[in-house]
Amino acid sequence: MNGSSLFSDLEFRGLIKQSTSPDLQEFAEKQKLTLYAGFDPTANSLHVGSLLPILTLKRFQNAGHRVIALVGGATGMIGDPTGKSQERTFLSGRILEENVSGIRRVIEHFLKTDGENQATLVNNYDWFQGIGYLQFLREVGKHFTVNHMMAKESVRARLEDRDHGISYTEFSYMLLQAYDYVVLNEREGCNLQIGGSDQWGNITAGVELIRRIRAHRENRAEDKSDSEEKESVFGLTQPLVMKADGTKFGKSESGTVWLTADRTSPYQLYQFFVGTSDADVGTLLRYFTFLTHDEIRRLDDCVKNEPGKREAQLVLAREMVKLIHGDHALENALQATKALFGAEISSLSRDVLLDAFAGAPTTLKPRATLTAGISITDLLTESGLCASKGAARKDIQGGGIYLNNVRVEDPATLVFEKDLLAAVCVVVRKGKKSYHLFRFDENSHG
Repeated sequence: MNGSSLFSDLEFRGLIKQSTSPDLQEFAEKQKLTLYAGFDPTANSLHVGSLLPILTLKRFQNAGHRVIALVGGATGMIGDPTGKSQERTFLSGRILEENVSGIRRVIEHFLKTDGENQATLVNNYDWFQGIGYLQFLREVGKHFTVNHMMAKESVRARLEDRDHGISYTEFSYMLLQAYDYVVLNEREGCNLQIGGSDQWGNITAGVELIRRIRAHRENRAEDKSDSEEKESVFGLTQPLVMKADGTKFGKSESGTVWLTADRTSPYQLYQFFVGTSDADVGTLLRYFTFLTHDEIRRLDDCVKNEPGKREAQLVLAREMVKLIHGDHALENALQATKALFGAEISSLSRDVLLDAFAGAPTTLKPRATLTAGISITDLLTESGLCASKGAARKDIQGGGIYLNNVRVEDPATLVFEKDLLAAVCVVVRKGKKSYHLFRFDENSHG
């Protein structure tokens, strides 16, 4: 993919918000770019909204450009004030190290990190740890005016907040991020920084700092620099991922949606994307998938003409789980989904089973109670699915009670250890959607 087709693809997907120069596309058509995006280690994983810059790096890498992912081991000690109403709590050195390692693993999953045109992963702590305060002021601080910094949106918004304001530490964040670009430009030949539209002020500060340092070192005024050199470093921002109703993307009822299975399971991720609204699904297909333009347009038509089928949402969910966790995880997520709609569940693994019914009410019982058998009517009343044993018998006779998704025919049915799913639980269901999970553990006392 050449520079022209890459940028046409980015335009189609709505992935370009602002650029520091109209010449960026032409520059990319003539030579390969080296670009970077930064990620602050505020947690040991990244949330689903962080996919936008990661996958944009991947699109550039697929087109033959060299990409760098920067994890802010140094800047993470301070915290970016952009979009924040108050100062972040400082993280300890140990937690920061754990977060940096976790984020590196996430990024390495998406970007090609070996062979030809491999991605480079860097930590800005590596160059900031050797810089003294006075040296930084002399080399970087002198190129910024307070007036100019206060005009940046991220700073101005905090200054207008009388309750919290902005600390000097956070005020300095812009200089640190700008210096990152300088270091990567000088060491790696990096000539493009990408980020969310809320990073525009920090990104332009980096572009400006590179030009000023060049001009200072060559002992000539910036406005005398030839235009080719002035435009040889660029910044590009992308839209923030927002829902059509104006709320922030990446939150579910249970909280933040993460890119690692230990924090958000593949099944939960699948359900999150299946629940995408008709108003948002076209945007997310463009942002987060590598589907062809024709396929995305076809799915747009499906949303318009047959919204009840929710084909676009199902395709989006499958593509996202496969991209983030792989084919095997997708298969497990699909099995877990089918389990909630009455499919056969006796062959499901323990993890898939517990994932599928993670949201169901759960009761722990001693495993020993299974020796003599437990009456199905006792389980129904204990779970609250039926108000009394009489009501339970009536529901069974009416064909509305299921054990492990198999209809119960006899009100006298007893549940034994042989009935356990994955040797750990049974699932009792009333009607189509009312579930209760009973877990039988050796150490449970009921």
